[in-house]
Amino acid sequence: MNKFKILTFSICLFLTGNVYSAQYEVKMLSSHNGQMMVFEPPVINIQPGDSVRWLNANPGHNTASIDGMLPSGAKGWDGKMNEELVVEFTKEGVYGYKCTPHYILGMVGLVVVGNADSNLEKTKAFANEEQSKFATNKDRFSEYFSLIK
Repeated sequence: MNKFKILTFSICLFLTGNVYSAQYEVKMLSSHNGQMMVFEPPVINIQPGDSVRWLNANPGHNTASIDGMLPSGAKGWDGKMNEELVVEFTKEGVYGYKCTPHYILGMVGLVVVGNADSNLEKTKAFANEEQSKFATNKDRFSEYFSLIK
């Protein structure tokens, strides 16, 4: 009988393990509120274990992590064009991401997982250098980093 109770308890723990995780949505858009080539929302704050679903609101976009803008040991992602993608985040820190074909136009966003301090300064420095190469929206990363709490 004791083995049955332990097995039942173990199954209950397994089934409720993700009760506290949440899934957030980010739209990939060609325009929004007078801005071109944007993710909405552009900055999202979540907790470790949460996930983000990128929605294909307009054709011609994808989501991909930016090398140099990930917490140490974090896994990146590279979505296909017009694909809705779900990514689970387990490491705390700031994650920079882009729409690959529109990166030069400043189509970028940030996911902040838990405490941003682990890589905030490194990621911000990388972003400042990258945004100087954008053809448009040259201050977009700076604007987005100002929104981090």
